[in-house]
Amino acid sequence: QERVPGWVGGSAGGARGCTGRAPGRGQEGPAQQPPATGGARDTGHSAMSAEGAGPTPGPEPGSEPRPLCPEHGQALSWFCGSERRPVCAACAGLGGRCQGHRIRRAEEHAEELRNKIVDQCERLQLQSAGITKYAAEVLPGKNQRAVTMASAARELVIQRLSLVRSLCESEEQRLLEQVHGEEERAHQSILTQRAHWAEALQKLDTIRTSLVGMLTHLDDLQLIEKEQEIFESIRTEEAEGILDPQESEKLNFNEKCTRSPLLTQLWAIAVLGSLSGTEDIRIDERTVSPFLQLSDDRRTLTFSAKKSKACVDGPERFDHWPNALAATSFQAGLHAWMVNVQNSGAYKVGVASGQLPRKGSGSDCRLGHNAFSWVFSRYDQEFRFLHNGQHEPLGLLRCPAQLGVLLDLQAQELLFYDPASGTVLYIHHASFPGPLFPVFAVADQTISIIH
Repeated sequence: QERVPGWVGGSAGGARGCTGRAPGRGQEGPAQQPPATGGARDTGHSAMSAEGAGPTPGPEPGSEPRPLCPEHGQALSWFCGSERRPVCAACAGLGGRCQGHRIRRAEEHAEELRNKIVDQCERLQLQSAGITKYAAEVLPGKNQRAVTMASAARELVIQRLSLVRSLCESEEQRLLEQVHGEEERAHQSILTQRAHWAEALQKLDTIRTSLVGMLTHLDDLQLIEKEQEIFESIRTEEAEGILDPQESEKLNFNEKCTRSPLLTQLWAIAVLGSLSGTEDIRIDERTVSPFLQLSDDRRTLTFSAKKSKACVDGPERFDHWPNALAATSFQAGLHAWMVNVQNSGAYKVGVASGQLPRKGSGSDCRLGHNAFSWVFSRYDQEFRFLHNGQHEPLGLLRCPAQLGVLLDLQAQELLFYDPASGTVLYIHHASFPGPLFPVFAVADQTISIIH
């Protein structure tokens, strides 16, 4: 086809399909000048063949005649970019009403419109594919996960309340209703999302079908005349807020619905009464800091200001902070142990991941100052829960002589309590990486694991 420079540098190629793209689209260039004569000369992309030979063919038999300029009676083969309408060569030439305006061939402008329609069709097709995949793959998975998590939460509630059923039957009913309500909420949210995206797909398909119909059945001038309608439909799609699917917490089951202070308190008292002393926890002597002395039964740690020379360094040993790990680790289930802390004014007790670094004086090895340790801390009269550098003060009325630790890996809870009064001192909910080791630190006197 004949390539004609235009104010957008477009080629004068023919119409594209929905997946094709016309070559030669560029930036706006100088206005194209029409013939100076007033003759009905049409220089559109159909004027010449790819070899540049042959006159402009006349209208096909049975086709409607092309409209002419009402002022000059010539073919509307040019497009005025200033007035946004097709004009003839006389209108655009010397003395014409569009002289000096941005003039280009009508078929070039129609080609640009086709390019824009194809771009829009491609975007709508991609958006439809994304929504279809979301509705077919993500939403069913969300629904199944909500059902699974609701089932696990329900089992957890029933298991805990079975230990204290005589005191909290009403609490059991209330919490089960909350779980059911949360499950219904998540399910309804998923159904709403499914209906919303089904409607969005239908709207997008309607718009795309309309655009494809225009692209298929309209000639250049009809396409130009429909320009406002075309982009009005696009603006309608944008105004109706048909966006791409986004992740939303509303589609997830909220596990917090099973949290109850009453349930936690009663459950902790009942469980601790049956589990206390059953965990035979010993210190792993390979991990003991050189600032600590370990008893023969491997249950007592004593702080020493002087670094022990008898310790043989190894990859498991803490070489700076006065820390030690237990030899036992936990990956599942419910575990409890107690520590005698009445003789120490500076200690830490809790759990740590096996990934906890051992070497150096940095925060990555200091209990409670990294992502691998969760500890109850005492320094003088200050009590805190420490994790990953976050310090949460605890307002205790008295210093506990013993400190109990309860680790529930099914519920992902770490609980510290005072065995003497049965008071829960602090509860932490987290997604713990396994395995977890009981961990200890002492910087004053002695602490001992009670068995």
